[in-house]
Amino acid sequence: MSRPPLRVVIADDERMVRTALRVILDAEPDMEVVGEAGSGAEAVSVVRSLAPDVVLMDVRMPEVDGLRATEQILATMAEPPRIVVVTTFENDAYVYEALRAGAAGFLLKRAHPDELIGAVRLVARGDSLLFPAAVRSLAAAHGPARSAAAAWAARLTDREADVLRLMAAGLSNHEISERLGVGPQTVKTHVAAVLAKTGSRDRTQAVIAAYEGGFLMRKS
Repeated sequence: MSRPPLRVVIADDERMVRTALRVILDAEPDMEVVGEAGSGAEAVSVVRSLAPDVVLMDVRMPEVDGLRATEQILATMAEPPRIVVVTTFENDAYVYEALRAGAAGFLLKRAHPDELIGAVRLVARGDSLLFPAAVRSLAAAHGPARSAAAAWAARLTDREADVLRLMAAGLSNHEISERLGVGPQTVKTHVAAVLAKTGSRDRTQAVIAAYEGGFLMRKS
């Protein structure tokens, strides 16, 4: 039995951008754009109504921006969609705050169509869209300086600490499994423990917590 297509909502204040993204995604047999929004406030309403799998959220929109919309969606929906924030440049404070709030990752508006399609599929299956160098740079530029590791770091086992470092390097569960020589289910267990101990919604939040908490060096 074939799976139903991934349901996507596009939020961007530029109609031409929304149209271009819709054309790219609707051409894929496993994706369907079910709604659009031209503002952050409209995005919150549309997402709550349609309950999509993935949202492409422009971070810079008038009145209610993508950051606030992301925060509202994640805070008020029992089963929120995976949100990918979209921006024109990497070193964006809005992007950093959206990632801290629980966005699954970010994309640049100049991304190749294949990167966009891959990102939607990636986050839909529960992974995070991590760009290690960019996240490290964002953490260095926008994260508060901490001189000592956060209290949760002492509660990590040695293997959980290894997993968190590999997560920060952008490795998938499968890649972590191969690197550490353990089974995929064992990696999932370690990742779940890391999320719980860092108080994170997903991998992206855990990596940011690792930088902000002093667990990882934050050299830009």
